[in-house]
Amino acid sequence: MAQTKNALIRYKTIDKCLQNNYRQWTLEDLIEAVSEALFEYEGKENSVSKRTLQLDIQMMRSEKLGYNAPIVVYDKKFYKYEDEDFTITDIPLTETDINVLTETVSMLKQFKDFSLFNDVSDILQRLEDKIYAEKSHTQPVIHLDKNEKLKGLHFLDEIYQAIVKKVVLKITYKSFKSKEENTFQFYPFILKEFNNRWFLVGKKRSQAPVSNLALDRIISIDYDFQTPYIEEEFDSEKFYKNVVGVTVNTRMQPRKIELWIDKINAPYVITKPLHSSQRLIETYVDGSIKIHLFLIENYELERLLLGFGDGLEVLQPTRLRNRMKAILQKSLEKYNKEI
Repeated sequence: MAQTKNALIRYKTIDKCLQNNYRQWTLEDLIEAVSEALFEYEGKENSVSKRTLQLDIQMMRSEKLGYNAPIVVYDKKFYKYEDEDFTITDIPLTETDINVLTETVSMLKQFKDFSLFNDVSDILQRLEDKIYAEKSHTQPVIHLDKNEKLKGLHFLDEIYQAIVKKVVLKITYKSFKSKEENTFQFYPFILKEFNNRWFLVGKKRSQAPVSNLALDRIISIDYDFQTPYIEEEFDSEKFYKNVVGVTVNTRMQPRKIELWIDKINAPYVITKPLHSSQRLIETYVDGSIKIHLFLIENYELERLLLGFGDGLEVLQPTRLRNRMKAILQKSLEKYNKEI
């Protein structure tokens, strides 16, 4: 990243020099100007070599960066722009540039509920204006899944600030299973997104297990500045390593889960593994496969497996196989009823 940044500084400095038509620029003059610019950026002496600057000029002349800078040499020693009005800052956007910028802006705007977004909103607005000026009636080539009607997103920034500043929260919450609201203290660790829903992960008490709260079930949030925050190192990568989704039963150990996948779904599962622990064990003559996962069983895993319908069979463990069988039998009973 630093090397890329240095290159951009060199290009911009060369561009600025060559825009100055009131002075003649030798290669040594450009080297001195670029070295001074890098010194201002890095705070240390960083003399640019003659070879580096020659490669920079060659790069600016080429199409690789989209500059096509008309840099010419006259009197065999002085450099200038053949077009005196040329500058690399006025290069028109290509169609590819526009498409990339459009999708990037669209993606970033999904984080509008964070205060971080306020710092870049003006930049994004200017980008949108630039894109609009450059294109006409261009359809996006990437569609990002999002749910604008999802409740609780307005709590994202409050929670984010509490996590960063290590402040205890006072939360009023109503789960799907509860008939009444419940208010409690909560020590926030991280925000986690899964399946287009946001969850707050933390603890209700210092000795309590780690739990998660769905943001769309939170009624209200307040800061509790009187209660000291738990100084606890929470490794989210390790905590969620052996689960699908957000539900982690810390009393259970991960176990081998053996699945049969039919030939229709096999290519999908091979190219898009159900989990990082997935291992292909056997490929059958009919194109079906057997795979192993190493996971802690949870609700999200059950939903994932059930989503394959008759294209998947749980072979092991017996408890999970029986659980799938019971759910499917209940479903079949419902479909056997007359409407």
